[in-house]
Amino acid sequence: MRSARLRRSRRTAAVTLVSVLSLTALAACGTSSSSDNGSDGAGQSGSSDPSAPLDPKAKVTLTIDCMPPTAKAAELKEWKEDVAAFNKTYPNVTIEGRSTPGQCLEPPRFTAMLKAKSQPDVFYTYFTDLPQVLDADGATDISAYVTDKTVPALKDIDPDVLNSLKQDSKLYGLPTSNYTMGLLINRKLFKDAGLDPDAPPRTWEEVRAAAKKIAGLGKGISGFGEYSAGNTGGWHFTAQMYSVGGEVVDASGKKAAFNNEIGKQVAKNLHAMRWEDDSMGKTQLLQWGDLQKQIATDKLGMFLAAPDDIAYMVQQLGAKYENFGMGPIPGGKNTLAGGNNYMIKKGISGDKIKAAVAWLNFKNLTVGKGQFDWARTKADGLPVGIPQPNFWLNGSKAKDDAARVANATMPVENFKAFMDNPVAGKAEPPKAQEVYKVLDTVMSGLLTNKDADVDKLLATAETQVDQVLANQ
Repeated sequence: MRSARLRRSRRTAAVTLVSVLSLTALAACGTSSSSDNGSDGAGQSGSSDPSAPLDPKAKVTLTIDCMPPTAKAAELKEWKEDVAAFNKTYPNVTIEGRSTPGQCLEPPRFTAMLKAKSQPDVFYTYFTDLPQVLDADGATDISAYVTDKTVPALKDIDPDVLNSLKQDSKLYGLPTSNYTMGLLINRKLFKDAGLDPDAPPRTWEEVRAAAKKIAGLGKGISGFGEYSAGNTGGWHFTAQMYSVGGEVVDASGKKAAFNNEIGKQVAKNLHAMRWEDDSMGKTQLLQWGDLQKQIATDKLGMFLAAPDDIAYMVQQLGAKYENFGMGPIPGGKNTLAGGNNYMIKKGISGDKIKAAVAWLNFKNLTVGKGQFDWARTKADGLPVGIPQPNFWLNGSKAKDDAARVANATMPVENFKAFMDNPVAGKAEPPKAQEVYKVLDTVMSGLLTNKDADVDKLLATAETQVDQVLANQ
């Protein structure tokens, strides 16, 4: 959903004051007119071949989303350093970075921006935003510009991640981060309950048994937690369906696919944990942020999450890294995957597209540099060692994994079960947020009503999701 989605954005919105970074100095600015007419006023230079790298002599100005705000001093420092390093190779590219004091992507503003075609040259989106962006004719097809010459590590980027940014075999974005959901555990409570924190449950039967033991500790502790409001309940119901081989929407994208034996299995298991086992706590109608607070204060044993929740709990809630661990999603058939990326505005010049690809390659797609300079990240007091983002394969993965371990600021061995047992990721369903809103009613019904009728909940939701999907 962050990806998630309503995940922390839409988990709250995601991850507008406008700031500008021109070369290495900050100054206030509005939307660059160069974004609107496709020309820099300086003409193009270098090869007209889109697969050729940008000519260092080319003079262009790029507006770019999501420069860290002043409040994120370490992240902003790194941004400035990266612009300066980039300008050593491309001295004639001016980077104008836009920042917001909150989060990068706020859905209402994003929708209005696309409608007005006022997005910056290089704009931030979630993987799930691609249909909306293409409906607005907002992004350029960068397939011809992205090659092993312009993105040397291209062959080592997980193709499933790149496929999330494609439609009709055309590439419209380059990834910044990715995530897959797993089982986040409180290691202290696992030990207190006599469970092995290095071997988190791998099946839903094991989750149920472990949850009962943890809840048996008393003191208001829940064994397993789930969301059921704010679209997050539907998001997690989808993740659970995927985990046992189910679907939420069929292959046509036009019909619900959860009102079946798999859906009933998921629903009945949750209802039994809540009412027969009393292992999920009495407080329900929870949404993003609630379970994080519970597990950070040793009141919850486990819940489904993406790895970056760990950094949030340490940085924002005062928890300690060593108290958490992760295993793969129980069931292990598939897991819900997502992430974020940058797209390039349709209609800008070829040199600007080349400059944008060059910047995104340097900042986000080069092992050992930009966001993957883990030695710098550690020196700046930022977290190192969280399993994701990690969209690398082959030699790039080995090199990046080694650097994460060498510079880790947390016990990476706590995530070994998650890292050593990857589960195939599946994208969110079409009309994800509207589908999740409907499925919230299934989750809330299961977790707040002891006498819930599983068949009726699923049948009603099926009818409503079919209506949502018919309006595409």
